[in-house]
Amino acid sequence: MNAPLYNAELLRLATGNPYEERLTDPMGSAERRSPVCGSRIAVDVDLDAAGRVAAIGMQVSACAYGQASATLLARHAIGRSHQQLAETRDAITRWLAGEGAMPEWPGLAALAAVVPHSARHGAVRLPFEAAVDAIAAAAPRAAT
Repeated sequence: MNAPLYNAELLRLATGNPYEERLTDPMGSAERRSPVCGSRIAVDVDLDAAGRVAAIGMQVSACAYGQASATLLARHAIGRSHQQLAETRDAITRWLAGEGAMPEWPGLAALAAVVPHSARHGAVRLPFEAAVDAIAAAAPRAAT
């Protein structure tokens, strides 16, 4: 028997983003859109002297899975490096494709029911893709 696509934890995450407003003057920003489902996200970041996320803000227009994924990213991105987030993004991509185990990211198990639903995969990856791009955009400003 398959697990239901939506569960209480997923829906709580979808409405629990602590950073759902854009930063005023971010060091880096990126916007991404999923062509399959139309989900959109804009992520802003500030980096510390070591190049790790010091502040994050976002604007999310997505399905419950995209919103929940954005919440998980937002709750745990502070202190993470570009490399850590890129590795997580890649691990999520492999996991969703059935080519790897669920990545070690806090709360990700709440999204496990999405694995057999490929039309929702883009929404789950979107926040991590945008965050990696935003950090890359911020890196030149962080170096000065």
